[in-house]
Amino acid sequence: MKALQISDVKSWKRIDIPEPGQPGEGEALVRVHRMGVCGTDVGCYLGRFPYFAFPRIPGHELGVEVVAVGPGVTGVQPGDRCCVEPYLNCGQCDACQRGHTNCCEHNQTFGVMCDGGLTDQVILPARKLHLASGLTYEQAALVETLAIGCHAVDRGAPGAGENVLILGAGPIGLSALEFARIADANVIVADINQQRLDFVAAAMGVENTVLLKGDDTDFEAVRRLGNGRLADVVVDATGNNCSMVRAFEFAAFAGRVVYVGITQGDLQFPHATVFHRRELTLLASRNALPGDFRRIVRLIEDGKINTDPWITHHASFDEVPEVFDRWISPDSGVIKAMIEVTG
Repeated sequence: MKALQISDVKSWKRIDIPEPGQPGEGEALVRVHRMGVCGTDVGCYLGRFPYFAFPRIPGHELGVEVVAVGPGVTGVQPGDRCCVEPYLNCGQCDACQRGHTNCCEHNQTFGVMCDGGLTDQVILPARKLHLASGLTYEQAALVETLAIGCHAVDRGAPGAGENVLILGAGPIGLSALEFARIADANVIVADINQQRLDFVAAAMGVENTVLLKGDDTDFEAVRRLGNGRLADVVVDATGNNCSMVRAFEFAAFAGRVVYVGITQGDLQFPHATVFHRRELTLLASRNALPGDFRRIVRLIEDGKINTDPWITHHASFDEVPEVFDRWISPDSGVIKAMIEVTG
C-alpha cells in the first residue's frame, strides 16, 4: 500500500507499507480521501517541530470514509464520511480522567508522534471519528484546523463586544478569527505579511487589520481599531518568539493572552511593568476537545462557517514531493493546501 514519508529534513520518500488488516475491538478501518496540510506538517518537514522524529508518515487533518468497523463499535458504520480527531489520548492519566483529553500526559498525535494518514487506509479508534455526512471530504479535512482555533478562543473566553487581537493570519489565526467572530467580538488581525492581511479583508470580511512594523505605530493601530482600548484577548498564532513576547504589549489591563502557536525557544517578558501591573492572564492552548469537532461540523452544515475561502491549493498524492517546497514559500499565497490521497 502506498504512503508518503518525511524521511529527513526537507526530504519526501514514497514507500510501500503493509495493508492495515481488519479493525479490532473499538476500532475502525478508514479510507483516507483528503489530507489538509498544516503548519505542523511544515514544521515537521523543516525539522523544527518539537514532538516529531524522522522518519514519519504525516497526516492528521483528514477527511475519511469508514470501510469496516471492529467489535463493539456503534457510533459509525461502513460508508460514513467522517473527520478525524487525531489526538490519541490514553484515557487513563489524570488529565484524561478530568476531561482534558486534549492534553493527555501520554498523547500521541496521529501523523506527528506516530505515523499518520498520508496513505490509502488506516485503522483508528472509532471514538476519534466524528460523523460529517453533510460535509465534503475537503471540508471534513478542514475541521481539525478549525478546532485548534475554536479551543484557543474558548481559552480566552471573549465576550460580545470585547476586542480580540489575533497575531498571525495563517490558518490557525484564521480559525481563531472564525470563533472570535462567532463570539460577537470586535476582531483585529495583525501580521507582517500584507498579502495575508489583504486575504483577511477580501475573503474573510475583516477590515480591522494591522501590518506590524515592530514599533509604537503597532500599539497605536491596535488601540485605534479597538475603539480607544487595547485587546481584551490576544491570541498569538505565530509560534514566533518575538511575537509571543510582544503579545503582552497589546493586552488591555486585566486582559488575557493565549498562546496557540508553539516555539522551541525560551520566552522572556517584562513582569513588573507589563504582566504584573496589568494583571494579565497567560493561557496555553493545546489541541482541541471532542465537542469542538462536533460543534464545527454543525456550524459548517448550518452555513455559519464558510469554508469556500479556505482551500486555496490542491495536489494529488503523487505531486506532493514536487509542489511542497512551493507551498511553504512565504509568497505562495497558500492558506490551506489539500492533498487528494484517494479519489
